[in-house]
Amino acid sequence: MSERIATEIDGLPLALSNLDKPLFPSGFTKGELIAYYVEIADTMLPHLHDRALTRVRFPNGTSGESFYEKNVPPGAPAWVSSVDVATSAGTVTYVTASRRADLAWLANLAAVELHTPQWRVRDATGSPDGILLSGPDEPRSTTLIVDLDPGSGITPADSAKGAILAATVLAQMGLEAFAKSSGNKGLQLSVPIRPTPASHVHAFAMALAQHLAQRYPRQFVAVMSKQARADLIFVDYGQNLAARNTVTAYSVRGLDSPSVATPLTWEEVAALSPDAPVRVTPAQMLERVAAHGDLWVGTLPTADSPVLPPPEF
Repeated sequence: MSERIATEIDGLPLALSNLDKPLFPSGFTKGELIAYYVEIADTMLPHLHDRALTRVRFPNGTSGESFYEKNVPPGAPAWVSSVDVATSAGTVTYVTASRRADLAWLANLAAVELHTPQWRVRDATGSPDGILLSGPDEPRSTTLIVDLDPGSGITPADSAKGAILAATVLAQMGLEAFAKSSGNKGLQLSVPIRPTPASHVHAFAMALAQHLAQRYPRQFVAVMSKQARADLIFVDYGQNLAARNTVTAYSVRGLDSPSVATPLTWEEVAALSPDAPVRVTPAQMLERVAAHGDLWVGTLPTADSPVLPPPEF
C-alpha cells in the first residue's frame, strides 16, 4: 500500500503519496518533481493562468507508458478549478491552474508535462456544451507559435540559425519573438499579439512557414513528411489551432532525465553549439530564475501587444 501524507499548501488540503518513487531512469523522484513545481510556481503560474491545461502523465515513470489527460480526473480535490470546452468528442472538462497547490496536486499524479493552448478562457465564448473552438465564436489567441522541429541531421546550431532567421522575418513585420527550448530537441518561438481569432493566427503561421521554406529552402520545410524533413527544420504551424496546445515554459519533459522547457535569451540561442542540445535540469532552472527572473514574461498579453498583421510576405 502506498504511503499517503496529508498536508496543506496555502491553506488547501492535499494528500501526497509515493514521494520516493523514481519517475525518471536517472532517479529523479516524484517528491522532487512536486518540490520543483511548487518552487517554480510563482514564475510559471502566470503562463498557465486562465488556460485549459492538458497534462502528460507517466504513472510508472518516463520509461513506462504515458497518456495525455484533458478531463479533471476522478478524486480531484473540491478546490480544483475547471473549464468546459466543447469538442468533436463531446464536452471536455479541463483543469485550470492558478495556485501552488494546483501544481503540487498535478505533480503528485505524475503529470510531468503541462501543455496549454494559445488562448485564454476570457478570450473565448461559452455555450451550453462549453467553450467553442471553431466558427465565428472561436477563441482569440494571445500568442503566435512558431515551432521549429529539427529533422534528422539538424544540429542545435542549425536550429539556432533557423530561429534567428524566423525571428528576423517577424521583426520586419513589427512582431517580437521570444525563444525557448522545447526541453527535447527543438526550439519554439512565441510572439505576443493582441487577441486574434485562432484561425487567423493559424493562417498567418502557415503563410510564414511557406515563406520561410521558399526563401530559405536549405534551412526550412513546411510539409510534415519525415522524408521531406531530412536535414531541414519543419516549421510546425499546427499548434496555432484552437484545439492544439504547446508545452508551457518551465514544464518538465518526460525524457530519460528531467529536462525543462527553457526560455532563452537571443545571445544564448546564437551561442548554441552543434553538439550540445539545450538540456536544463529543474535545479538549474530554479537557479536561472533566481539569477535572471522570468525570461518568458514578455510573452504575456498586455494592452500594448501588437496587432497581428495580414499574412503578406
